Amino acid sequence: MKVPLLDLKSQYKTIKDDVLKVVEEIFESQYFILGPHVEALEKEIAGYCRTRHAVGVSSGTDALLISLMAAHIGHQAGVITTPYTFFATAGSIVRAGARPVFVDIDPNTYNISPECIDTVIADMSEEERGRLKAIMPVHLYGQCVDMQNILKIAEKYNLIVIEDAAQAIGAEHNGMRAGAMGDFGCFSFFPSKNLGAFGDGGIVTTNSEALNDKLRILRVHGGRPKYYHKMIGGNFRLDALQAAIVSIKLSHLDNWTKARQENARNYRELFADANIGDLVRLPLEKENRHIYNQFVISLKEKRDELRLFLNSAGIGTEIYYPAPLHLQECFSYLNYKKGDFPAAEYAASHTLAIPIYPGLSDDQQGYVVEKIKEFVRL
Repeated sequence: MKVPLLDLKSQYKTIKDDVLKVVEEIFESQYFILGPHVEALEKEIAGYCRTRHAVGVSSGTDALLISLMAAHIGHQAGVITTPYTFFATAGSIVRAGARPVFVDIDPNTYNISPECIDTVIADMSEEERGRLKAIMPVHLYGQCVDMQNILKIAEKYNLIVIEDAAQAIGAEHNGMRAGAMGDFGCFSFFPSKNLGAFGDGGIVTTNSEALNDKLRILRVHGGRPKYYHKMIGGNFRLDALQAAIVSIKLSHLDNWTKARQENARNYRELFADANIGDLVRLPLEKENRHIYNQFVISLKEKRDELRLFLNSAGIGTEIYYPAPLHLQECFSYLNYKKGDFPAAEYAASHTLAIPIYPGLSDDQQGYVVEKIKEFVRL
């Protein structure tokens, strides 16, 4: 049996007619950059995320970068973030001229730990605390960070909060949506995301009128009016084609999320029946609306061998992420070393994502769990 990690072709079949219709409309209009489709999506995303504003940009990575720019976080400013995330999180901090300050994760949720943030800040010198300007928490795998405590820390030290919500559109913490709790919320429309475009795209949410205005100026090279520049921005524009496709998908998103949540419940029942809980740990569902961008299990041992075994059985898997950022060569100048963040390092060497996409059948899920059981009981 074949079980891909993600099946976008079956998803496309359900929206094909709508997509082709809007694509033809855009081709006929020859209006490709920003414009009415982008404006419509911005209003829809702001409504969905329960924020006052949303600003369409060129990618999730650029959403992070433009937010840092809008907050004037630059040369040698410290930005607290997690070492266990996609590269763009810390990469954007460095591109803005700032310095990542890594903090370990909660070993149960894989999200950055507020307790560890408190400890790191307490251990800083007065000079280091003076350079600290922001926290960039990541809502990893579709589950929100403990934002209540993050926001308390940010208020205490007067820090900007930039939510990396690339994997978490629609996720909630205490009834508030991802992207609505910090100063900025940054989302990705990369095709593999729960809400994906047919190429690159992203969006920034904010409740601030001033930040909304600044983001809109920065995404067009800092110009307003055209060709007159009071600030230096970049080419961060979202194109109309991607906006229109994301808008079509947004109307299906809640149903797709429900399917992912149902698949997660089904996995839990199947794993319980398999009686391998002593060897395979399932993701902790801590928050009230986990959207399961990924379903990540943790193995006590032989994670890489299991992945090869599953792939040979036709089951798609992925490792998110095999090397924590503090051990990446490009960040060696930060002088972190192996052992500095044990929870992140353990997750990097023991976790594995298995298929969770909408449309995954009961038989396919049963086959995945059967093969995992077969391997761990060898």
